[in-house]
Amino acid sequence: MLFHRLSANIILNIVFVLVLAMLLIDVVIIRSTQQLMLKDEMAEGEFLISAISQNLDDYDVDSLPWPRSAINDIDTLVAQSDFSSVLVVKNNMEEIHFSGTPDIAKTELKQITRQVIKAGRSLTWLTGTTWGVFWKQKGFMVVSAPIFRAGTTVAGISIVYNLRQLYDHLRRMQRMIFFYILINTVILALIGFFRLSKITVKPLKKLVERAEAFREDDDEILFLAEKENSEFSQLSKALNRMFNHISEGREELKLTVCSLRQANVDLKKAQHDIINAEKLASVGRLTAGIAHEIGNPIAIIIGYLDLLKRQDISAEERNEFILRTEKEIGRVSKIIRQLLDFSRPSTGDLKTAGVHEILTDMVSMFHFQPVMSDISTRLSLEAEWDQVRADPGQLRQVFLNLIINAADAIAASADASGGELFIGTAVVTDPMPDARQMLKIEFRDNGPGIPQEHLGNIFDPFFTTKSPGKGTGLGLSVCFMIVEAMGGRIRALSRAGHGTSMIIHFPLEQQQTEHPKI
Repeated sequence: MLFHRLSANIILNIVFVLVLAMLLIDVVIIRSTQQLMLKDEMAEGEFLISAISQNLDDYDVDSLPWPRSAINDIDTLVAQSDFSSVLVVKNNMEEIHFSGTPDIAKTELKQITRQVIKAGRSLTWLTGTTWGVFWKQKGFMVVSAPIFRAGTTVAGISIVYNLRQLYDHLRRMQRMIFFYILINTVILALIGFFRLSKITVKPLKKLVERAEAFREDDDEILFLAEKENSEFSQLSKALNRMFNHISEGREELKLTVCSLRQANVDLKKAQHDIINAEKLASVGRLTAGIAHEIGNPIAIIIGYLDLLKRQDISAEERNEFILRTEKEIGRVSKIIRQLLDFSRPSTGDLKTAGVHEILTDMVSMFHFQPVMSDISTRLSLEAEWDQVRADPGQLRQVFLNLIINAADAIAASADASGGELFIGTAVVTDPMPDARQMLKIEFRDNGPGIPQEHLGNIFDPFFTTKSPGKGTGLGLSVCFMIVEAMGGRIRALSRAGHGTSMIIHFPLEQQQTEHPKI
């Protein structure tokens, strides 16, 4: 298809150039022929006037009217020529004879003849308009000359030639030229097309076929030019160099892709290790409170077991002690299960998860932590739909980090005893063009807030304003990493002295009714 279009373009351009060149030559030929024919007609007119003057030598100009034989001689000479009319006047402009077709008004013809009599020499005039071969041109040619007797101008004669005859002849000639232009164009276009196809299209076709057949393991020279030092030889060498570079580049690209693939695997492993390390650090902070919380039920269980060893208790009391022991064992089991659920390594697999259930478990687990002893936690789960696509284990880690950060911030404030932590959810509409339904999760504390100069850096790895031993600086960075990987967004709103709000948005699994925008 490509070469069909190229061949068509070549032949069209050849035809265009040939036709344009021949038309220009045609214009030059027609114009030149027209000038030559005009000169011939002018010479014929001058010869005709000379013949008429010689025939009038035997007649007296002043004796009017002239004999009929003189008039007949003039008319015969004019009729035998291509001129259409003749006018003879005396030097006082008295008309002697006029005959022929009135192509030009007699008054205009007399004025021309008068100028010739005054000038005393022959003149040729072009007057009127008519369609020539290509455009409008002069319509008539008037050849005028004075008649002398004894060196004195006694009369003037003018003859008129209708140029339509000349133009008609040129048009017939033009039709013949057009016929030859057509034949020459066809012949020359075919010759030019086959010649150009041989020296351009065929070599290009070979180059394209060789390029399409290129294989990475092709070690031979790709493009061979038939003629050395030709443009196609230079093009072939350039294409050979280009394909060699492409082959080398492909090998480098393969190595780079393999390297990037391995780097991506290493990066994901490093991210997974960072998340697990940060989770273990968080678990470590929970162990003190969990140990204290487990210690109380175990002490109660030991007391009940000592009572059960006594023989003086009734069967009803024994059953009551057994039920209470089971209750305390269930309490210990629940605490241990919560800790195991949180510390279990996350697979990273996304599935539908209920946010409200996870938040409730997290608040329950923190209820007995010493760091939360002076903090009032308010849980407001107002979202009518809380199902999101996420990894539940990683969601727990995000919520744990945000709760620990809020507790640490409140503990660092001047009035730590009046600490408040608000955890709430709501369904909102995403202001982005797709207007998805989003689950908004907010953690708001009344701590000292974050200075504006630090607000833009809190999600950077290892950034922390806590005292040594209070944190790794990875908590919020890991939160950001996890939330973004699950298709959500996290941001912080804070002013120094006015607390901090950490807001998370997750796309909901199902669309809900319209809600106010974020």
